[in-house]
Amino acid sequence: MSHTGESVEKAFATITSTTKVGDLQRDIQEPQPNQPLTTDHGVKVSDTDNWLKITDDRHNGPMLLEDQIGREKIHRFDHERIPERVVHARGTGAHGYFKVFDDRASKYTFAPVLTDSSRTTPVFLRFSTVQGSRGSADTVRDVRGFAVKFYTEEGNWDIVGNNIPVFFIQDAIKFPDFVHAVKPEPHNEVPQGQSAHDNFWDFVGLQPESAHMVMWVMSDRGVPRSFRMMQGFGVNTFTLRNASGERHFVKFHFIPELGVHSLLWDEALKINGQDPDFHRKDLNEAIESGAYPKWKFAIQTISESEEHNFDFDILDATKVWPQDRVPLKEIGELVLNRVVDEFFTETEQVAFCTSHVVPGIGFSDDPLLQGRNFSYFDTQISRLGINWEELPINRPVCPVLNHNRDGKGKHRIIKSTVNYWPNRKDIGRPVPPEEGGYIENAQHVEGIKKRARGEKFQEHFNHAQLFYNSLATHEKAHIVNAIGFELSHCEDPVVYKSYIDVLNNIDFDLAKAVAVKVNGEVPAKPGRANHGRTSKGLSQLDFLPKEPTIVSRRIAILITDGFNAVEMQAVRATLTSAKAFCYVIGPRRNHIRPMSGQDFGPGVFADHHFDGQRSTLFDAIYIPSGEEHIKTLAKNGRVVHWVREAFGHCKAIAAVGEGVDFLRDVARLPGIDLFAPSRGHGSDEVVASYGVVTTGKYSISSAVADALKIAPDTRGFVSNFAFQISRHRCYERELDGLTERVAF
Repeated sequence: MSHTGESVEKAFATITSTTKVGDLQRDIQEPQPNQPLTTDHGVKVSDTDNWLKITDDRHNGPMLLEDQIGREKIHRFDHERIPERVVHARGTGAHGYFKVFDDRASKYTFAPVLTDSSRTTPVFLRFSTVQGSRGSADTVRDVRGFAVKFYTEEGNWDIVGNNIPVFFIQDAIKFPDFVHAVKPEPHNEVPQGQSAHDNFWDFVGLQPESAHMVMWVMSDRGVPRSFRMMQGFGVNTFTLRNASGERHFVKFHFIPELGVHSLLWDEALKINGQDPDFHRKDLNEAIESGAYPKWKFAIQTISESEEHNFDFDILDATKVWPQDRVPLKEIGELVLNRVVDEFFTETEQVAFCTSHVVPGIGFSDDPLLQGRNFSYFDTQISRLGINWEELPINRPVCPVLNHNRDGKGKHRIIKSTVNYWPNRKDIGRPVPPEEGGYIENAQHVEGIKKRARGEKFQEHFNHAQLFYNSLATHEKAHIVNAIGFELSHCEDPVVYKSYIDVLNNIDFDLAKAVAVKVNGEVPAKPGRANHGRTSKGLSQLDFLPKEPTIVSRRIAILITDGFNAVEMQAVRATLTSAKAFCYVIGPRRNHIRPMSGQDFGPGVFADHHFDGQRSTLFDAIYIPSGEEHIKTLAKNGRVVHWVREAFGHCKAIAAVGEGVDFLRDVARLPGIDLFAPSRGHGSDEVVASYGVVTTGKYSISSAVADALKIAPDTRGFVSNFAFQISRHRCYERELDGLTERVAF
């Protein structure tokens, strides 16, 4: 966050409270200056730096076991860690709220959280990666967890989802096999935070039901730009029950306001080392700056009578419900507006269960969901103890009363002489459905008890083809490169050669392209024909914001002494007015002197220095004019790399005056039409080419005329630059081969 972030955070702090935040206040301790240090049992501590020992004040003797203060300090430290999650260990979270627009969902459910627009439901959302440990990096290629806890007036409702709508397996009994395969290999605990190894690809090659999910993970969805720019999905099929007792099958969707955007793979690899906490910081930066992350909440519904009207089983978690057949219905909005006060007690101890539903919401016979309902509750007991739901972050905001008692970690004191039902005092009585008690839907079931899967569960490639067919050209190219990268890290030829057969059942050209990359056998004909069908809602391009925006986009302004501060301040002010985050990057983290004749006191303060940050951590770059400043930049190889790397990653780049000369003569960006020197640096004509925006000058009067309009047909310099930023990337630069001509 820039040096202005703290004041912005304080300005928004007063409007972020919810009933859950109020509930947590009961357990929040805010230490004050000069507050005395005590032991856990409340005794004031006089010395926390020296263990009690035998000494003659010149030589140390043995330490004494009787030092209860020293023992407590070490004991507490030794037990600070709890078992990390088996999967989704690396995560971060935030508080927020959920509201529905109106009662349009009452056709499907009587759950007030989905039908009562007068309610504001507190939520806690935890994002995560799947494969890596707590210490792994944020930007690895992986599925991202998207788990939401709704603190409703009827109890907690958890949607334990991902940023991908399908999963690797159909039946929960395969979950241990999948996790063992994707985790670091048992003989050497390698690799960390990635699936590029023999065991994973061996498993998915022999388990063709995973083909659809593999395509999603190897797509750009596997390397999101931000938690705020990815979708969330409930993955499993749940059910909704309305007031008339009618039941519908349902899928849950979260659609980000900012669109769905990703990193490039080279960029993700570099950020893993440059800033492994990139996604965590990005989330906090947005919330603390008031750019609250938002998602539309949507449902897909299928009536019970239509369950079998599809060529796939709607309870199969490896399949999507195509939106052209089952449209999305947007019914509400989720907003994150408060960061956590303490990571461990909130983000690390929050626990989710797919079995946590409220009246009006229920389960289906989805075999993956059925197993998750058992597994999630069980794993929380292992991590947190049987009383994990009494932890502040997990406890409901509605009244809780039952006859469950005792166990480790119990701290709720129940003042009663009875702990069973029925009892003579009518305490803890069951609640009839008409008074709000949970009711399961009556369902007729018949069949033979055996280990088997339904007939439609046997088909594994139609939806993998549907996904691949629906992608844009650059998205398809990224899948080829991603699978090529992963298989190139497999050492057993049986593994990387056999997966070509799986790909050949999805798309013939895809299989051939990957085979050439990894020394696989190039197929002579398709394993099966590609059906050629497409569907909306599968490409990330289907989720661009309705109005172009640069809200929370990170823009690096590169300057050295002698830069045009008047121009830079005008450009920065215009971008900031659109809620972009501008950062000044200079040769030192200090004041940078402007060009002669410009009075800015000691200069403009640089937020970072060139070696302290990289272009990978920003969405765009702007280079202001200034002859002296550009001459200095031209001698700095790090800055040249900044620009060329941003170009290679297809990011928006802008320059004015002598800054354009830097792009042409020093950075030497290939194939780009730049503002021509023949026009003179006094011209304000704007040239935009492959996401690079240049002009001869920009002044206060230019800024006045350049009313920020983020659209492709704008003539203003900043407006044009903002539009290029809003596109996220200029993928044409990649498709037309320009990025291949730059070393970055």
